[in-house]
Amino acid sequence: MAQIIDGKAISQTIKDEVKQEVQELSAQGIPVTLAVIQVGEDPASTVYVNNKKKACAYTGIRSLAYHLPENTGQDELLDLIGQLNEREDVNGILVQLPLPAGMDEDAVIEAISPKKDVDGFHPQSVGALCIGKPGFLPCTPAGIIEILKRSGIDPAGKECVMIGRSNIVGKPMALLLLRENGTVTVAHSRTADLKEVSRRADILVVATGKAKMITAEYVKPGAAVIDVGMDRDENNRLCGDVDFEAVSGIAGAITPVPGGVGPMTIAMLMKNCVRAARMQNAAEKDS
Repeated sequence: MAQIIDGKAISQTIKDEVKQEVQELSAQGIPVTLAVIQVGEDPASTVYVNNKKKACAYTGIRSLAYHLPENTGQDELLDLIGQLNEREDVNGILVQLPLPAGMDEDAVIEAISPKKDVDGFHPQSVGALCIGKPGFLPCTPAGIIEILKRSGIDPAGKECVMIGRSNIVGKPMALLLLRENGTVTVAHSRTADLKEVSRRADILVVATGKAKMITAEYVKPGAAVIDVGMDRDENNRLCGDVDFEAVSGIAGAITPVPGGVGPMTIAMLMKNCVRAARMQNAAEKDS
């Protein structure tokens, strides 16, 4: 039976570390503030935003919530982002995705100052990741690296397969595994012999968006399997992209859904907020 990686426990440890850092910064007169913008009434977005507010409250990060109506114009949203960019008391800005139909998500993401891009989605952040420069890391891939490291799984020298090529998870995950000296293959819906490619992996990260797609025949015995998916099964129960029951019998380690990767995303967002406050304060001292 595989080692079940407890993402909730690891994320709690990280939030406790962040809480300590926030207290230390506060003692130096440096508060940490995150502004969260939600447009519309998407139920999943509301849950995510509330979870971020709770994490801020726990760690001592001040959160500013901006809930705009569904019919908000893009110019109005961009104007709000511009105001938050200028505010010295705001360290991080997060616009909850998806946005209502008709809004240009790329334009909205690019409007956020790279110095406050705590989601790690701005092209400047992505470019920095590509060439190994300092910058904000996207929270889910960064959380997966923390899961691996804190579970004693070192990507260095290992065959790593990333199934999925999204801008939010797949591509940055591949780059982070490469940065950790893994030998990385990015597979996707057009990959020939996906099962064969997947079975090469010592570390298999799955973000396909298809419930229980990855069965035991995709997995090398003893592999570490990281399931990024959040789906519903035939009984409307939460599940991942990996068939947990089947794969946990062959994998060496596996993340469950829920309770695996999900909690790590918000924990890493909190870490990015603290990093933003430190970087901005250092820049003020240097100016």
